[in-house]
Amino acid sequence: MAITRFAPSPTGYLHIGGLRTALYSYLWAKKTGGEFKLRIEDTDMARNSEDAVKAILEAFEWVGMPSDCVIEYQSKRTGIYKTFIDKLLGNGNAYKCYMSKEELQTLRDKQEANKETPRYDGTWRPETGKTLPDIPENIEPVIRIKAPSKGVIEFTDGVKGVMKFDANQVDDFVIARGNGMPTYNFVVAIDDHLMGITDVIRGDDHLSNTPKQIVVYKALELEIPKFFHIPMINNPQGKKLSKRDGAMDVMEYKRLGYLPEALLNFLVRLGWSNGDQEIFSINEMLELFNPSNINKSASSYNSEKLNWLNSHYIKTSSNERLNQELQFFGLNLDGNNKKDVILTLCKDRANTINELKNTIDGILNTPKKYEENGVKKFIKENTSNTLENYLELLQNNNYDAPEEIESFTKPFVNENGLKFPELFQPIRISLTGGTEAPSVYDIIAILGKDETIKRIKRAIACDFHSDKLQEKYPDLFL
Repeated sequence: MAITRFAPSPTGYLHIGGLRTALYSYLWAKKTGGEFKLRIEDTDMARNSEDAVKAILEAFEWVGMPSDCVIEYQSKRTGIYKTFIDKLLGNGNAYKCYMSKEELQTLRDKQEANKETPRYDGTWRPETGKTLPDIPENIEPVIRIKAPSKGVIEFTDGVKGVMKFDANQVDDFVIARGNGMPTYNFVVAIDDHLMGITDVIRGDDHLSNTPKQIVVYKALELEIPKFFHIPMINNPQGKKLSKRDGAMDVMEYKRLGYLPEALLNFLVRLGWSNGDQEIFSINEMLELFNPSNINKSASSYNSEKLNWLNSHYIKTSSNERLNQELQFFGLNLDGNNKKDVILTLCKDRANTINELKNTIDGILNTPKKYEENGVKKFIKENTSNTLENYLELLQNNNYDAPEEIESFTKPFVNENGLKFPELFQPIRISLTGGTEAPSVYDIIAILGKDETIKRIKRAIACDFHSDKLQEKYPDLFL
């Protein structure tokens, strides 16, 4: 049984890489019958944002990955951390350091000049037979942990295998600042212990923190969890993912019209696979996922793959679900007696809910302009006469279904020696303003006879000129 956690810092919004880490943690906990826990690491008071906290929690609610415990906030646990710091001071595994910032900077400058790795030199580290400097006035000491001065810090990573760090790579790092506020690597180890975390799944940018956290575990004689460090998500060029590439606030994906199940399906495949399978339901993820199978190399963000997955989930979603999703974008089809017809027609063409809305709007809303390139390409000298004749046909026939419209339109096209685009594209422009809308038969069936005739007559009257449309029908623009 695995107990995992995700522990974001509320100094910014939850980004796509963080959500993937959380997803892997969630899947592994649930697969093993364990628990997934959420912790907010908000000890950086100067940079914390309440809005960021709300956005993080909103994102987890949206994707359906709730915490199995009351959400922990590090800022509310300072008393707990002080207890462990006092324990380390008491057992001699930590000590007070009175080195000033100026002295520390001078030390670092000297080490860098000598091409040495900057590290604390142990001035205030108690040692047998060592005389410590006199305690200076007006300096609040920091608390440093006694790190091993020789040997190897070793652990087996679930992704990378055996990892070894020379002890001299870890100095006596600060575990509490002069104001008493504990530091990141200290509180992470304490919280993971107290929350019962057995498996820590996180990005490999945290790999260098692991030896320090192991020092804390050993100094307090605590059990060390299993670590899994996940390679980063790169952009298609193999560089660090930027906001332009997709490294944006998770909730921005909702605002762009992506479904949560599509986003999770996309993320699970960025670093993990099950053969050639591309589409995974959450139940399939839970059945198949194992962090030991995470790829050792970085993955590449592919927006085309995300759009393809989102399109799949839109197509396979119920119309009722899609209607609910559209309401977030200000479109509610409740009360429209052709709601199911509209959604069934349009969802096959959409990569995002935004695109779905735009397609539906293009059908339901009277066009306020006509696509200029489409007009140049498809509106000819005899187009208006052709449309006038077709209007008579519409007026003289009764129809409800697209098939009924097709039954009298095809003979009209053949009898007038037309090619289908010569009739359909002018009609499509008349009805929607553009040339990329769904089938003309379907659009006419949805709009009904009166609205179809009205829109075609407007286009003819304006000679398909957008400026004339506004001039002749100003009420459309109110």
